[in-house]
Amino acid sequence: MLYTASMLMPGLALAEASAGEPKVQPKVLRYAFRIAETGFDPAQISDLYSRIIAGGIFDAPLQYEYLARPVRLRAATAEALPEISADFKTLTFRIKPGIYFNDDPAFEGKKRELTAADYVYSLKRHFDPRWKSPNLYLFEIARIPGLNELRQEALKRKTPFDYARPVAGLTLIDRYTFQVRTEAGDPRFVNHFADPSTMGAVAHEVVERYGDKIMAHPVGTGAWALTEWRRSSRMVLEKNPNFRDLRYDEQPPADKPRLVAQAALLQGRKLPMIDRVEIAIIEENQPRWLSFLQREADMVEEVPNEYAPIAFPNNKLAPNLAKMGLQMVRYARADVAKSYFNMEDPTVGGYTPAKIALRRAIALAIDVDKEIRLPRRGQAIAAQGPISPGVFGFVPTLKTSMSEHDLARAKALLDLYGYVDADGDGWRDKPDGSDLTIEYATEQDGEKRALAELWQKAMDAIQVRIKFRHAKWPENLKASTAGKLMMWYVGWTAASPDGDTFLALGYGPNKGQSNKARFDLPAYNALYEAQKKLPNGPERLALMTEAQKLMVAYMPIKLHVHRVYTDIMQPWVLGYERNAFVRDFWKYIDIDADALAAAK
Repeated sequence: MLYTASMLMPGLALAEASAGEPKVQPKVLRYAFRIAETGFDPAQISDLYSRIIAGGIFDAPLQYEYLARPVRLRAATAEALPEISADFKTLTFRIKPGIYFNDDPAFEGKKRELTAADYVYSLKRHFDPRWKSPNLYLFEIARIPGLNELRQEALKRKTPFDYARPVAGLTLIDRYTFQVRTEAGDPRFVNHFADPSTMGAVAHEVVERYGDKIMAHPVGTGAWALTEWRRSSRMVLEKNPNFRDLRYDEQPPADKPRLVAQAALLQGRKLPMIDRVEIAIIEENQPRWLSFLQREADMVEEVPNEYAPIAFPNNKLAPNLAKMGLQMVRYARADVAKSYFNMEDPTVGGYTPAKIALRRAIALAIDVDKEIRLPRRGQAIAAQGPISPGVFGFVPTLKTSMSEHDLARAKALLDLYGYVDADGDGWRDKPDGSDLTIEYATEQDGEKRALAELWQKAMDAIQVRIKFRHAKWPENLKASTAGKLMMWYVGWTAASPDGDTFLALGYGPNKGQSNKARFDLPAYNALYEAQKKLPNGPERLALMTEAQKLMVAYMPIKLHVHRVYTDIMQPWVLGYERNAFVRDFWKYIDIDADALAAAK
């Protein structure tokens, strides 16, 4: 369905020039996502591409500085960083007065100011069973007194969640001040309040007006408003006319002269500096790359791996592209690419030695080095555990069997536990003699097809049948959340510079949320909970490393690689840099109109 400006944000349009005045061309950033979005409600989304859009529309109380390295927190809608008690159990936020939501019919023609109550309401929405929040685990484990009880009551009685009832852990102190109390005392709990795609303020009037269609009607206080949406095809965002007076004040690292020069030009400018963002969904790599080369796009995010040797041989921008004035940003995203096993599936799930042996044998059959060398063209490093570079908890010297490729060991494990060819058809069967077939969910784009070929060859080599289940990414996500996939290849990206989010992939109470594998091992859960309470240091790092080793031993997830990405921009794009923890980079960049006109 096509959503247009008149449907989404009535009255929102670019100002037209008065008669006789020259018409100023709007500054537009055009680029493409390689995976389709699902929707834009912070209480319902978990996929990266939906979160990028939501990150531009909504505001969390805090944010990460765009160019600072190492990354650090600063205030967004809050007046300053929150007051945090010495035991990390109490956080007090004060919101700036005079911040307004974008106009929407839900407000009946009135200006709607952002207040502390909007953050209290937005946090409660994650506990409301109606929304099935995939991010509930982020707040549930903190044990905010009263919220889980309110949730359990709604579930038990099958009644609407009672937003009006006060809870001990969420206190509205005054119009602009709210307090969050937790029992866990997590030193990093504050980081969740810097993610607008999770803790962006949503007005209750908007939710009440649109109900179950709220995914298509995002209304926030951020720099952008969604004015056009064609599902899985195109999204257009324009300046929020109510956006507060915010000025460019970014300090890039001194060792990046391109950024230093461009940031100097942008200092003091009112944000956002461009007028519109147009995003297409182009799943196939070739047309996405060609649209950029033909200047139909202003940047290509995540240059497809097959073009790496010609676009940046030896990881340096090719001379012909450099002559065109193109700019390159290369970065290791804090993420992990993984194939999970559904631990509740009767074929690959379970905790018995035979089931563990099956998963470990399958993992040993996968040649990660070949994956990096061929389909990934060297743009990744092998994963030894779930925690990626760039976050606390990553140990560069850690070496595990996760990255090993050993067909002989794989076959020996299968033989030892009775996975043999019982009927003489050339394929291994289960120990009880029944058919053994693994079903692997994937998508139809070029990269996934290449990875599927490697899986096919690996399983053929150990005589295990594999069947591929093809679907669109949003469909696989929905089935995965419901526990209906046996296996799926998917990436996971950190929203903050901490390894906890990667360990959460195996935490039992997170089943169906971040824990798509539905792994639930008491020893692992205990390690996860213990590390969460500790400040960063050797003691916490030791617990995190031990948890990673348990994940390797039980193999609920075959961890493949941590990916390295490269973005390339046209000469007229100013101020762009990749910060994995800033969703909305759009408001920090500018389009050099003179350079763009000269290119045309």
